[in-house]
Amino acid sequence: MNLARRQFLQLAAGATALPAVSRFAWAQTYPLRPITMIVPFGTGGPTDTIARLMAEAMRTSLGQAVIIENVIGAAGSVGMGRVARAAPDGYTLGYGVWATHVVNAAAYALPYNVLTDFEPISLIASTPWLIVAKNAVPANDLKGLIAWLKGNPDKALVGSTGVGTPGHVGGVLFQTMTGARFQFVPYRSSAPVVQALLAGEIDMAILDPVTSLPQLRAGKIKAYAITGKTRLPAAPGIPTVDEAGLPGLHLTPWHGIWAPKRTPKDIISKLNAAVVDALANSVVRERIADQGMGIPPREQQTPDGLRAFQKAEIEKWWPIIKAAGIKVE
Repeated sequence: MNLARRQFLQLAAGATALPAVSRFAWAQTYPLRPITMIVPFGTGGPTDTIARLMAEAMRTSLGQAVIIENVIGAAGSVGMGRVARAAPDGYTLGYGVWATHVVNAAAYALPYNVLTDFEPISLIASTPWLIVAKNAVPANDLKGLIAWLKGNPDKALVGSTGVGTPGHVGGVLFQTMTGARFQFVPYRSSAPVVQALLAGEIDMAILDPVTSLPQLRAGKIKAYAITGKTRLPAAPGIPTVDEAGLPGLHLTPWHGIWAPKRTPKDIISKLNAAVVDALANSVVRERIADQGMGIPPREQQTPDGLRAFQKAEIEKWWPIIKAAGIKVE
């Protein structure tokens, strides 16, 4: 009887340990099939371009394909909602940006929490934007632009790609810091904003380097400042806002990769290692630089680095967004 009892207890203990062992073995062999990375914006834009570059580079380390799925809607919140609801098994990732993981939480009533419903994997890249205007604007430097705007309150038209986007939020901060007043004109994407500038339909905009630099180099628009703390390598002749007379107007949208909350740490570590390897690749670095973006230092390419960076960005931008009453119904 005692022998039978001991055998029963041994079997029971073994059965209890099976799930833990299975989880450990599962994490050790991950990934066993292709991984889906959801990009919450359409194809062809800067976010999609960098996401596809990273997906292809991560394949080498992971030994499996990383397949991009574009899930658009509600400024990226539809796609990130899919990620938040996905199984925490490492086979669904989200390629998020400053707008999806900072701005949307202040401007939308989201069905998920941007801090607690995701596991950070790594910060990918960031870039300051440019304050640009049509050539007909009489100001030739940033101080002159501010004076012109303040001398013509509510007359200037400023293009953006919609409520809560970098061009809009940056414009709101510009107004707050300078006291200038102007009207926002929303467009579907950055391309029509540029076309409106070229046609003289709007006066100015805050735009990403990829969209604005070709027009600037062609002499079709003018640039006043970079919204970063350092000059842009792709356009070293453009001063920073600090140098141009508006210190502190720092707007540097960024990209990162997340998994659903409760994704096992071993899997997060494997994914992070794949990202770090990709960001160290010279071809990847060159392609990211071609998009006017910079890669973060190695110490920020960690899950904890992304978590801390996102929290700091939330602490900076949420008060600005909420004070301005930026809301999307």
